Amino acid sequence: MKELITDLVQIRRLGETKREENQRLRRHMKSHNYVERRLKAITQEIEDAIDCKTCANCCRVATVKLKDRDVDQMRKALHMRKSDFLRDCTDENEEGLILKRTEEGCVFLEGKLCSIYEDRPGACRDFPHLARGEGSLVSRMWEMPDRAVYCPIVYNSLEAFKDEVGFKK
Repeated sequence: MKELITDLVQIRRLGETKREENQRLRRHMKSHNYVERRLKAITQEIEDAIDCKTCANCCRVATVKLKDRDVDQMRKALHMRKSDFLRDCTDENEEGLILKRTEEGCVFLEGKLCSIYEDRPGACRDFPHLARGEGSLVSRMWEMPDRAVYCPIVYNSLEAFKDEVGFKK
């Protein structure tokens, strides 16, 4: 495995610089055969090498869409009535029900840690949605050029994918 880039300033700069290239990677992957299991293994290796709890940039930047089961799990863990949880911890946007955000990020972010980590929503559990997630890896790739700007795991995974699938930069 190549040396991983984890500096968030570098990730932002390089992710922005390579945004179009990463969009082309998605199109390339959609039109070529590859072994998804191998790509997931690459991502898992990168995830294992980067401790998300030392970064938490996704918690500061990303919006978390909630499912009904997420709401039930979190409100029970917090010992809240559903109506109180919805009022105090969620908002609605064009995507549907999302976790409320403060100026620092997710309402549950405390420093670089999630105050409800064991009971966090499925979207947070599966983040960055490369090794795990609903549907095929390619179906989840459309969001990755944006995530490569703030997530070291996504940035490094996309760079590794380029080598693995023979993508010409």
